[in-house]
Amino acid sequence: MDFSAANTALWTPIIETGIIAGLILLANVLRRKIPAVRKSLMPTAVLAGFIMLILRATGILNINLEFLEQMTYHALALGFIAMSLRVPSKENGSGALIGSKSGALIVSTYLVQAIVGLVISIGLAYTTMPDLFKAAGILLPMAYGQGPGQANNVGTTYEALGMASGRSFGLSLAAVGYLCACVVGVVFLNVFNRRDKVERCMDKKELSGSVTVDTFQDSDEVPISESIDRLSIQVAMVVMVYLLTYLVTWGITSGLQAVAPGLAATVSTLLWGFNFIIGSALAMGCRCVFACLRFYKVMNHQYQNNYLLSRISGLAFDVMIVAGIASINIEDLTGQWLPFLLMAVAGGVVTLIYLWFMCKKLYPNYAYEGFFSMYGMLTGTISSGVLLLREIDPEFETPAANNLITGSSFGIIFGAPVLLLVGMAAKSDTMVFVVFGLVLIYLAALLLFIFKAGNGKKANK
Repeated sequence: MDFSAANTALWTPIIETGIIAGLILLANVLRRKIPAVRKSLMPTAVLAGFIMLILRATGILNINLEFLEQMTYHALALGFIAMSLRVPSKENGSGALIGSKSGALIVSTYLVQAIVGLVISIGLAYTTMPDLFKAAGILLPMAYGQGPGQANNVGTTYEALGMASGRSFGLSLAAVGYLCACVVGVVFLNVFNRRDKVERCMDKKELSGSVTVDTFQDSDEVPISESIDRLSIQVAMVVMVYLLTYLVTWGITSGLQAVAPGLAATVSTLLWGFNFIIGSALAMGCRCVFACLRFYKVMNHQYQNNYLLSRISGLAFDVMIVAGIASINIEDLTGQWLPFLLMAVAGGVVTLIYLWFMCKKLYPNYAYEGFFSMYGMLTGTISSGVLLLREIDPEFETPAANNLITGSSFGIIFGAPVLLLVGMAAKSDTMVFVVFGLVLIYLAALLLFIFKAGNGKKANK
């Protein structure tokens, strides 16, 4: 085997991964040393993604676009699998209730964004842009609500089903979503600060995210003296579940191809595009198997380490964000600037208004903390939500930060029907209207759950 630089198959992935790593470190330095960047609260990975996008678009950096797409695709699934393998904390009834309501709030925001996006795409398709893909509006909640990974997957799927430049359209919306989180979020922080509604903590020493020893390990985990490193076990479990995800998806699609080729042509694309959902379900299934084995004393120790699994998911999502933003093709938006700009602006405004109204109702004792954390997450990712929250709640004294975590877990369950609607919307023009009606019905059901389930006052204390 040739180990020299002439073997591009050997060295190109390492070089391109090294470039991503170097830009993340550069972005971290810029964020810490440049006050304007630091005050913008832009996550390091987002800044690194924009730097790489500029370098690639100007021709300064030549990096394989297909490699970036692969990184985005795999990192999304690995991140969700790592999150789903974590052992859930034992909560009392009220904690579980507010967590489930937070999950319903997250998914209801997806639906509101979908309504906004579909109104714009359908309206333009029947007026000034008859060639516009009518289901394009679905990409708004995928980009704003779920971030570049899902925008990449759904955009690619829609592109295969007839939407011109669907992938770049979705990723561009996701990039604008981060700007909403960082720019609009910071502007409103300053507005409320001047009105003495909240107190910003940007002049205080930045927290390092200190945690207690209990966060690093549980009492019955695998002893540190074992012959294998604890991180190796976590990585092995994540990769094992991802391999299982591949095998299950391959098995389903192969079976469909043999039995119903027509159905397989549509469903296979969706299954591979939503492989992170299959991975999350399998990870939760493995978690239940581990719990049963421990209950029956077949397995004596807990093998999952929540702290390390969180770090793995954090790494995967950071890589996903950098690669996703950097792989945007601005040129592909030619002819689609009108729907793009309308969705970008309307999505940011409607999300802000909706969350402000809902958070005042759902989190009456910490409305501002709840609002900024949710707005940051539902226009960017959970990291941008935490960054906004830490400006007014640096010690995480309110339940707002925990609501992001528990809400995201419940959001996977509540969000499953949404992904089915995403796949249905692209099948035909008639189906777009059917999906629009189903979105309204599901939104009404979630709002009913949020406002009527349990005792709201007790849940929010």
